[in-house]
Amino acid sequence: MANYAMTGGATGIGAELKRQLLERGHQVISVDIKEGDILADLSTAQGRQAAVDGIRAMAPDGLDGFIPCAGLPPVAKPLSLIAQVNYFAVVATIEGLRDLIAKKRGSVLLVASNSAPMITTDDAFVQLCLAGDEDGACAEIENRDGHTAYAGSKRAVTVWMRRNVVAYAAAGVRMNAVAPGITQTPLAEQVLADKEFGAAMKEFGKMVPWGGTAQPAQIANVMRFMLSDEADFVCGSIFFVDGGSDAMLRTDDF
Repeated sequence: MANYAMTGGATGIGAELKRQLLERGHQVISVDIKEGDILADLSTAQGRQAAVDGIRAMAPDGLDGFIPCAGLPPVAKPLSLIAQVNYFAVVATIEGLRDLIAKKRGSVLLVASNSAPMITTDDAFVQLCLAGDEDGACAEIENRDGHTAYAGSKRAVTVWMRRNVVAYAAAGVRMNAVAPGITQTPLAEQVLADKEFGAAMKEFGKMVPWGGTAQPAQIANVMRFMLSDEADFVCGSIFFVDGGSDAMLRTDDF
């Protein structure tokens, strides 16, 4: 039986992953803003610290895995919230739990997105995130758009993961990321219903090679494998679980 902690376990992909892990007899510490073992607002430094402190108190002997799954969609307002939750909270909670995960030679599994490659690493917003400049990143993105905020935050967190894989592996922590495509979750429903993004999202869904949008279980199934001992030599990988849409858009990249 493994002991996991996760953020964003109340709805969507996180809720499904939590259900699957619990069903198999594992323990799961859930952090969320409204419902969970630990309630915390991850858009704030105080909330991130409360999440870390709460997890440490509940798992003093270490974690087999940590999944920072909490995230906001491109329709969230203000746009700075997307940067705060999707990037800065992810990095802060991973860093705050690093030694606890290392105790069990555990795994960190980030949630990226198949939209991340749509924003380049040299984008000003991504660079500010990677530099750890939260105030600067929040100010920059308020003058941009929701797509850049969301995809850029996912690009930044993926690059952060890749840049830190070696140091974390040396410390006994295996890091990977899953990159879902459009998935039927409450957050996706907000986007699909949005006047600005909805029509484009629906059209993109029709173009997915394997057809349509994913169900949360299809993403969680892969995440559960990546956390398991069966994947114990997978390190620094980004698993696209998107029905082939990344391959469709970036045919010559891998």
